[in-house]
Amino acid sequence: MDGPVIISRWEQLLNICLIFGNLQVIEKNKDDFMVVVTKDDLIKKLRDIRNLGWIENLRVGNAGSIGNMLEDLLGIKENNLAIANAGEWELKTKRKNSSSLTTLLHNEPSPRKAGIVANLLLPFYGWQHQEAGHKYPNSELSFRQTICCKRFSDRGFTVELDRENEKIIIRFDASKIDPKHNDWLKKVDQRIGLGNLNPEPYWGFRDLSAHIGSKLTNCFFILVDVKKENGKEYLQYNDIKMLSNFSMNKFIDTFEDNLIYIDFDARTGHNHGTKFRIRETNLPLLYDNVTQI
Repeated sequence: MDGPVIISRWEQLLNICLIFGNLQVIEKNKDDFMVVVTKDDLIKKLRDIRNLGWIENLRVGNAGSIGNMLEDLLGIKENNLAIANAGEWELKTKRKNSSSLTTLLHNEPSPRKAGIVANLLLPFYGWQHQEAGHKYPNSELSFRQTICCKRFSDRGFTVELDRENEKIIIRFDASKIDPKHNDWLKKVDQRIGLGNLNPEPYWGFRDLSAHIGSKLTNCFFILVDVKKENGKEYLQYNDIKMLSNFSMNKFIDTFEDNLIYIDFDARTGHNHGTKFRIRETNLPLLYDNVTQI
């Protein structure tokens, strides 16, 4: 296997200038420059990188190493790529076959004024925090649930998709609780009873569409193959897609297919926020336009 050639940043810049005929460089100082390319030029360069095959990862140990390595191959400083005349675009790199979740947005359920998590879910449906009596007081409660459509958690929570009223609703059904949580179930009964949540937490489709649409920009989405040989990690940037135009309809379909999760993460002392999450490799499912490069 041919090993990578390590060159200076300015040699990298010269390299990319030779490849991109109409590349612009906005120089701030010797170590800080912005590279501006057209979308067509970036597509050409990404194809060139794909055709290199397996490349040694020189950024091992860095959580974002595959993205940093791609930026190195493009000859640009981290996050210093601008795509001219292409609207809002960015590079996203993910390891192929990754099972990790990415957060689409943080958004608390309605009715907002009710403070659903802090005033309903945590005090009435919470359970003792695993660090209660140690890191936190004995009274510290936790409400951590990752839930999705058509499936109940072991504590009886699920998500219902109401297309007619354009809502995503959190439901509670005491009959779905795993018997291992019977002691907790008794406490819930004593605190508030075992009926439906009141008020019912929900998100409106339109509100979600506005929030998620502003977060999910058009992007070059690159799934990266990874292998290890002789103690070294090698990368192959061979699955490159252009994703554009977030689709709320596709978001709802993906949600209904159990591929989007709602993640509650609160304790008595702090609410870490309610998140909508998806497996990184499923991001293309949320866009109208998906073009293989």
